[in-house]
Amino acid sequence: MPASCRRLAAVLGLCLALPVAADEGMWMAEQLPELAPQLRAAGYEADPAALADLTAAPLAAVVKAGGGTGAFVSAQGLLLTNHHVAYGVIQYNSQPGRNLLEQGFAAANQSGELRGSPDFRVLVTDGFDRVTDRVLAAAAGKKGLAYFDAIDTASKAIVAECEALAGRRCSVTNMDYGAEFYRIRQLELRDVRLVYAPPSAIGKYGDEIDNFMWPRHSGDFSLLRAYVGADGQPADYAESNRPYAPPAHLTISRNGPKDGDFAMLAGYPGVTYRHRLASEFAERIDWGLAASSEALDALIAIIEREGARNEEAAVRYASQLASFKNNSKRFRGELAGLLRSDAKRKRSEAEQAMLAWLRHDGRCAKGRRCLDGGETLTRIATVESLLEQASATRERDLVLNLILTQTQLLRAAVTLQRLALERGKPDAQREAGYQRRDENLIEAQLRQLQRRYDATTEQALLLELLRRYRELPPSQHLAELDAAFGSDAETARTTLARLYGATRLGDESVRLAQLQAEPAAVRASDDALLALAARLQPTLLRLEQQRKEREGELLRLRPAYMAALKGWYRDQQRPLFPDANQTLRVSYGRVSGFSPRDGVIYSPVTTVAGIVEKNTGEDPFAAPAPLLAAIAKGDFGDTADAALGTQTVDFLTNLDTTGGNSGSPVLNARGELIGLNFDSNWESVSASWWFDPRYKRAVHVDLRYLRWLMDKVYPAHWLLTEMGVPAAR
Repeated sequence: MPASCRRLAAVLGLCLALPVAADEGMWMAEQLPELAPQLRAAGYEADPAALADLTAAPLAAVVKAGGGTGAFVSAQGLLLTNHHVAYGVIQYNSQPGRNLLEQGFAAANQSGELRGSPDFRVLVTDGFDRVTDRVLAAAAGKKGLAYFDAIDTASKAIVAECEALAGRRCSVTNMDYGAEFYRIRQLELRDVRLVYAPPSAIGKYGDEIDNFMWPRHSGDFSLLRAYVGADGQPADYAESNRPYAPPAHLTISRNGPKDGDFAMLAGYPGVTYRHRLASEFAERIDWGLAASSEALDALIAIIEREGARNEEAAVRYASQLASFKNNSKRFRGELAGLLRSDAKRKRSEAEQAMLAWLRHDGRCAKGRRCLDGGETLTRIATVESLLEQASATRERDLVLNLILTQTQLLRAAVTLQRLALERGKPDAQREAGYQRRDENLIEAQLRQLQRRYDATTEQALLLELLRRYRELPPSQHLAELDAAFGSDAETARTTLARLYGATRLGDESVRLAQLQAEPAAVRASDDALLALAARLQPTLLRLEQQRKEREGELLRLRPAYMAALKGWYRDQQRPLFPDANQTLRVSYGRVSGFSPRDGVIYSPVTTVAGIVEKNTGEDPFAAPAPLLAAIAKGDFGDTADAALGTQTVDFLTNLDTTGGNSGSPVLNARGELIGLNFDSNWESVSASWWFDPRYKRAVHVDLRYLRWLMDKVYPAHWLLTEMGVPAAR
């Protein structure tokens, strides 16, 4: 027991162990050399120090792809990611009569590859540098909105300098909730094409019934290819573009995983909240998860209803529907997992133990500068007060966020009006997301809207969201929103019918023309939706300023909490990783099954036998006839598992993952590619908040299944050869 715990035990009669498991960790690349002993003990055979180099294999091959992760698997820009990560690209190329979501797609050669959706981006990280001192110097002595603005201004200046290098997309991200800042430099690849995708009956076999469940039998993978201009620089789509040559690509192992093997994963996880305050845990469990899931379920029902009436609407909303279903089920699983792990009580007790340590034993380590315990406690109390203020409008914020982010045409109108406002300012003073550097992406989003919008469906979604808004307490209402849509259902219905009947924004050329129009002309437009967005803009700006005021204070004050947490961990001789924030992270562990409950033990590997067992002939268990025939034939060749004597499909590890890790490559002890991450099990969906080693498992496609499908079922031998695993003959 550490000395501090012995002292605390004498004073308080308690000393709680840290809530960290041996395999927990989404580690920054720069932390990995320090973990060399643990990595070697776990079975890693390569040099751990090399993992800190973002410009060399294996990490140089791992990229941010769309909303997830991907990995280059050839020297010609061939990119492996999940079917569900590329789902929007597949949907973009689908239409009634040629539904590639249902049929799948396999390009015969590079010239047959299909243009991706305009807003799909691949980001290749080639720089990751600490800029903390510069950013915080700009904010010194400031508070609230002034603090937020100072951080924002300094970050924009750093980004502008970084993006002077052609083709780069740069950002400044904070670690530990404002304690540290890093500049991330990424090559932004805009021409990304569809190369290979299995039918959805393979890529999402079991769909929402099997989502987050084990055993799984999904071939959740797709292949894309990144292209650049003739000069080798990122470019918009053009037939003359050539394949991108990545700095590194992964080697696919011909051998598959077995129980107990070392495994490592690299990717761009979304956001985790494990270092949030106990009060935030409580609100998430007591309100946030159930409220979010219930709202999405209502929207799911509407899209399914409208899709049943209109096949074209069903295709256009397929990607959004899949996202809603995934998130709703994830929220339910997260709540169940947090309750199962008793996370609220454990997080509260751990926090109280940390605060007790801070009061009685907390001190600065030698050579470190930090706040004294009293000032830290004062800052933590202020953070609690700010969080309580934010909770006062949480119901409205949930509904308003859905209105602004989950509509298509209304969101476009709001975006165009905000862009018109920002275009009247010097670029450095524009709001982030509306600078000149962002206009290409905004244009891409406005273009692709044409294939993801249906007027009837959008109005139905808005009617439901406005109903929820009307049911809010009067204190959460906004006068401008009340004036725009009325106070009853019939007024809302007739208003929406009038707005959507009169707007011209459904025409792509009209939308795009607003990007070139004079800002004053956009603001004064008589288009129904643009005029509505103009009327709502002052309210949205006011709410934004309030949010920035609060976020500025949180950025200033939260680091005190993190410093105390780090000190507590350090005192118990344990490393601590920052919460995930869409930056490159690495986790390591082993291939491992688990026991979800008494009397049930899951093995870590599934085989094609499970596909046949689950097959009902009806969606979502309608295995394609070619797949069933190939399984019956039993010609698995060198992709069969030698011990099992059959073809494997998916496998489990205890790797630490969350949303955004979809498409992350899974490597063996030699750094070779053995799997593709695509899911978590139901019992561990809550891992974004709480890691429970008893249940935390990640679900991966076995790359041997990919090879077999591309050889025997839906052949693409030229791609197997390109990936260095030619089909056996």
